[in-house]
Amino acid sequence: MTSVTFSESSEPPAVISSLSQPIESVKGIGEKRAKALLGADIESVEDLLLHIPRLYLDRRNLQPVSQVQVDTSATVVGTVMKTRVRSGRPGRFELVLGDESGFLKCTWFGNKWMHGLRKKFNPGDLLIVSGKVSFFNGKQMVTPEYDMLTEEGDDMLHTGRVIPVYRSTAGLREVGLDSRGFRRIIKPLLDLLVDQIPETIPASISRTLGLPSRSAAIYAAHFPESPEEAEQARSRLAFDELFYMELLLALRKHAAMYGEKGIAFQSKSPLARQFVSRLPFELTSSQKLVIREIHGDMCRPISMNRLLQGDVGSGKTVVAAIALLLSVESGYQAALMAPTEILAEQHAMVLQDMLSDINVPVTFLVGGLPAKVRRRRLAEVADGTAKIIVGTHALIQEEVTFQNLGLAVIDEQHRFGVAQRAILKEKGERPDILVMTATPIPRTLALTVYGDLDVSVLEGLPPGRKPILTRWVPETQTEEVYETIRDEVNKGRQAYVVCPLVEESEKMDLKAAVVLSKHLKAEIYPDLRVGLLHGKMKSIDKNTVMHAFKAGTFDILVSTTVIEVGIDIPNATIMAIEQAERFGLAQLHQLRGRIGRGPHASTCILINGCDPDKPIPDDTLRRLQIMSETQDGFKIAEEDLKIRGPGEFMGTRQHGLPGLKIADVLRDAEWLRKSRKAAFDLIEQDPQLIDPAHAQIRITLSHHYADVAIWLEVA
Repeated sequence: MTSVTFSESSEPPAVISSLSQPIESVKGIGEKRAKALLGADIESVEDLLLHIPRLYLDRRNLQPVSQVQVDTSATVVGTVMKTRVRSGRPGRFELVLGDESGFLKCTWFGNKWMHGLRKKFNPGDLLIVSGKVSFFNGKQMVTPEYDMLTEEGDDMLHTGRVIPVYRSTAGLREVGLDSRGFRRIIKPLLDLLVDQIPETIPASISRTLGLPSRSAAIYAAHFPESPEEAEQARSRLAFDELFYMELLLALRKHAAMYGEKGIAFQSKSPLARQFVSRLPFELTSSQKLVIREIHGDMCRPISMNRLLQGDVGSGKTVVAAIALLLSVESGYQAALMAPTEILAEQHAMVLQDMLSDINVPVTFLVGGLPAKVRRRRLAEVADGTAKIIVGTHALIQEEVTFQNLGLAVIDEQHRFGVAQRAILKEKGERPDILVMTATPIPRTLALTVYGDLDVSVLEGLPPGRKPILTRWVPETQTEEVYETIRDEVNKGRQAYVVCPLVEESEKMDLKAAVVLSKHLKAEIYPDLRVGLLHGKMKSIDKNTVMHAFKAGTFDILVSTTVIEVGIDIPNATIMAIEQAERFGLAQLHQLRGRIGRGPHASTCILINGCDPDKPIPDDTLRRLQIMSETQDGFKIAEEDLKIRGPGEFMGTRQHGLPGLKIADVLRDAEWLRKSRKAAFDLIEQDPQLIDPAHAQIRITLSHHYADVAIWLEVA
């Protein structure tokens, strides 16, 4: 077998005196490379060193082709014997790799490989490939990892060891920064700078948790001696990210609890007791527990910062109403902010109905009000005549002035940014904040995004609510679904038909609400009343349609996801979701929550639009099965987190927290728990970070987290 060495040698960097130096100061990174790196959020030398590999290839044991086994992973070095492009669906690029013992076929499917790789490889090239071996007319690897080799030089960065593989966008690859390029630049930088990398975690914490030093972890993350050492290094660096995220949360929570005094509301509320006594149902044990938690917060002279999680239909509005009354009874105003006019109006109507017997006025304030009405309501808010104010983001506009805001309730917080929450809080003198969400949040994410808040959870459904039967069917059974809808309408009920897009897309073969409604009106239900609702309609038109549906003007409402948060329609008992495979689990669960809100049995039918001639993708099948098996929003949220990953599930940027580049809250759940305990314990002992042992923490916060100063001030 041919002996393999390398002609490329690692070039020494230019003089580097600081980890904070701009990336263009590194020798070998010119203007084009620097620009491409900036696009990948790599601005400084330190950013480059923290560009951790996405995976590792264990190339310590190279195998001849004759010894590789089918259904196992292997690394092989050989010569490119021939290449071939095969057209068709899908197209593919093939090459045959040979060594002294035999031949191995390598295949890449798809046009992106066909055009790129046929220019890259030529017969006679020396190549190293790593991947899983399968059998199809001989041994083959499909889409293996690869590196080009030569037979000169002595650079062993790329084989004979555990090899790092880096995240590399198209822009980076265009300027020669694929995994091979990153290895050549990072290795000499590490050799030069490893002793300059500062420690960011207090020694006491590192000793307790058995963490390697930060400098050793960064070096081992790039060039480990074994896969085990690579994972240990990655875990240490993930801990760093999680620790500083939790440290910020701990600082913010401490500021909220021990900063300026908040409002101590009176402990007794005859209004709230009167309200509860007149409810036509008994509060659930979970509602009673949550109310006690909120009441306890509001009676203390600190600002309440509490998250109320409750599944769709769990009774959050009743709990919020009691909190609003506690504020009013103590002589303060209370506000409820919702993300859409439809939801805000529903809250206002429900509260007006609930509170009509106890003579507490509810003021509705949104941007679309007539000018005269809006001026009058603004004046009522300013002079204190308005006691409970319900609205959208219009509540945080500069012209809105509260006389004495005591409590702010924010519904569906994930639809607002931290800035809006801060502005609403500034409308009063440290008012209490109650954040509500009907989107269940997995515990691991709750410890990050809402980690500075106390959490209350409403479990179960109020009495009288019936489970929603959920099933999924292939698109070939759509006509049967439509007949099921007709049967339900004939019983006097109403139906939703949901589809993903408003207009036809050339890129995705999805049914559009506009087209579907015309089809249903003309061909399926010419004798029934079919309405249409979508996101491109004006707010006033959306409200008109929803109110008409609630009044029974329409039998069937064709809609996009705009109904995900909408008016309660107790008479709507069936929902069909077209192309359900296009929706995420959380969204499917929210949509399903629009039915089952009355006394009648309800059904949700998920229509799977996948190609019937092909196997259903695993993720799609899993989503459809989960929706059919459970209505528990928290179980669904946990599964959604596993399927979609934490980065997509709920980005931390909109909440003001630093992003996670290395840590994964799902994979690193145990490190998240440990980092939270370490951070909160540290701030409890040294809230001002004045201990000399914590000097590096202050430096790290000032250098790397200065952009979250505003976020900290939200407390």
